[in-house]
Amino acid sequence: MSYKNLLMIEENLEHILNRITFIYRNQKILTECINNFKGFSIFKEKIGPFQKGKNYKIKLFIAIPLIKRDILKIAFEERFEINDVQRYAIIERDDLKLKELDNKYFLDKIKEFRRFMKKAVLSGKKAKIDLDRYNSYNTNLIDSRLQKLLRLGISDLSPLDEKLLTNSELLFVRKISEWINIWRTHYLNQD
Repeated sequence: MSYKNLLMIEENLEHILNRITFIYRNQKILTECINNFKGFSIFKEKIGPFQKGKNYKIKLFIAIPLIKRDILKIAFEERFEINDVQRYAIIERDDLKLKELDNKYFLDKIKEFRRFMKKAVLSGKKAKIDLDRYNSYNTNLIDSRLQKLLRLGISDLSPLDEKLLTNSELLFVRKISEWINIWRTHYLNQD
């Protein structure tokens, strides 16, 4: 396999992961209005109006710019804070078995909520140490799961194993398994 082919695989994986994130951003999320806003229209779709103190379930990609402009915030029920990432990181670290996460877009959720944590730090609502801890726990969670995914890559996935994986992890394990089988067969082939 040439270097060019490896780059194509890498680009394809990045494209697929971005597609999974895109799908996650199209999921609805519960928000709370923190400042009245009359709303706007885009492509014949009306967004808003939003009334302070009321909750609205809207697609994440629509909520993000409204959150950045301090019109909406993530509702309490939807928040994902440092202690949440820490809890999952500890569970993954302490258990040799892969654990099922809250939903198939869990890793995308952690990534997106890091953006909200960063905004809170930049606006002075949270300390920089909070973002550092969030990043540290997230790294630990990802690395713990990655080790388990690599072990799954050398075995056949059972339906139960598949149930435990997020969408991006399932894609990763299938690709890794395919590459491992090709590599292994290449070196074990008795020509």
